Amino acid sequence: MSDNASNGAATESVRQRGLAKMAEVYGTEFKDYPGAHFAVTADHLFADIWSRPALTVRDRRLILLGALTAQGAIDTAGIQIGAALRNEELTEEQLHEIALFLCHYVGWPNGTKLDLLVGTIVGQQKKAARKQQADVAEQSESTAE
Repeated sequence: MSDNASNGAATESVRQRGLAKMAEVYGTEFKDYPGAHFAVTADHLFADIWSRPALTVRDRRLILLGALTAQGAIDTAGIQIGAALRNEELTEEQLHEIALFLCHYVGWPNGTKLDLLVGTIVGQQKKAARKQQADVAEQSESTAE
């Protein structure tokens, strides 16, 4: 195998590990995208950093929620909230408690925004779950007829 072929195989293996870790972290599948930004995200951030053994995904998510809230990046924190709920890493109660705790360390306005976002995302996920249940029930009824 040539050096280029072995490098390509190694890069593909790293990319697959990165995509798998992204799927684990966010609770949804990711496709491979072109470009240097996505390459660094998948190959370094997820294949290397999120995959290190000393912290769990939940541990990393807690740290990230604190960092994002401190920066006022509440919209980006919403991605982490949704993933934490989908992956059952954190409960609604725990997320509200995190927001209250962060109010005291990163400022009341940012902590309050996080708390409001938790409520919004929980509501959205509950509504989506109810719709999915109704769709399944409707499908079952039409199949039974």
